[in-house]
Amino acid sequence: MDVAALKQNWICCQIGAREHYAISRALARANSLARLVTDSFVAPTSLLGRTTSQRLRISGQRSQVRSRFHGELSDAPVTAFNLPLIQFEVLAHVRRLRGWDKVIARNKWFQRKVIASLTSDLEFSTSTPPVLFSYSYAARDIFRFVKTQGWKTILGQIDPGPVEEEIVRAEHEAYPEFISDWRPAPAEYWQKWRQECELADIIIVNSEWSRRALERADANRQKLSVIPLTYEPPAGDSATAHEYPERFTPERPLRVLFLGQINLRKGVARLLEAAQALRNEPVEFWMVGPQQCRPPEQLRRLKNVRWFGRVVHANAAQYYRDADIFILPTLSDGFALTQLEAQAHRLPVIVTRYCGEVVRDGVNGLVLEEPSSEQIATAVQFCLENPDRLASFSESSRVEKRFSLEVLSQNLLVIGAVP
Repeated sequence: MDVAALKQNWICCQIGAREHYAISRALARANSLARLVTDSFVAPTSLLGRTTSQRLRISGQRSQVRSRFHGELSDAPVTAFNLPLIQFEVLAHVRRLRGWDKVIARNKWFQRKVIASLTSDLEFSTSTPPVLFSYSYAARDIFRFVKTQGWKTILGQIDPGPVEEEIVRAEHEAYPEFISDWRPAPAEYWQKWRQECELADIIIVNSEWSRRALERADANRQKLSVIPLTYEPPAGDSATAHEYPERFTPERPLRVLFLGQINLRKGVARLLEAAQALRNEPVEFWMVGPQQCRPPEQLRRLKNVRWFGRVVHANAAQYYRDADIFILPTLSDGFALTQLEAQAHRLPVIVTRYCGEVVRDGVNGLVLEEPSSEQIATAVQFCLENPDRLASFSESSRVEKRFSLEVLSQNLLVIGAVP
């Protein structure tokens, strides 16, 4: 199929800066982005950006405004609900909305705003009907509306759905000593999601694992299309040349980096058990990210585990540069972009099979058959005993072209052209 001949108009709807606006950026490069519709999009250095940041702090929110912008889309057609977002956040704070109640309320609010915006500007329906893309859990009402206009609907599935929830539920039951605020989604959440899947003409998932999980949840397999996430290193961010000693010692231990949300879904309980098993070996485990669960005292105080807490995205590069290997013992992820971030810094990766297919086992890292504490410890021990292999993994670790925006735009245009 001649992708260059596939002139299309896409409208992309998303809450937040998911995937660094990759879908919209890829389509803009292909001259196929008709509009990005999002909750907030404002230059952080502008007066409105500073004001929005201040007001969201007042409402009790940890402001993400500075990430709600991308220079590549500064001249793109963007509809953003900046001031209404402030009103929503303040009202949610006053009403003390928390957890799933707030998530569902925000999704409803966003869909109402999108529909109102599209209703007031329907010139798209006078020409070739556009393709409307929206991420999961905030798409049902939008899809219902645009279906009446004859538009094509594409759902961006952000995770492996209800199968993942059951995995996480089982993990919490297996590790009750880990204190966590995690709660399963209410029935309403999954009911609306199933309706989204029915209304979608195509469902994009980011990995074979997500595809299998959605099939297990009875999603229409004919609608499923696997398109991986993309990653482009920030301008001026060069790859790191990692140096490994002839052998690791207590003075120069193996530095194993975990960077992400510290919760049971990411395999943190099993990782800490592996750290405990390796407590007498010259290895350090660096835990970087927001803590969403509290380990029991004996694991939290392991001397070979260092806790760094939450870091802003711009500062994460330093940990990638200083570590020897990145580990992601996840039980379930739609993709896990941190794999690509690690590879952009030439860092070898230990990962499970329950996320995006990035690592080539024995070439640029190690792939665990199962995320058990025993397999994690065995993989780390292998790295500890074979620093020469780590150096080889590092040389082969790089972001492949299949994860580029150019390939993403080609994939999107191909599925957008499917009748």
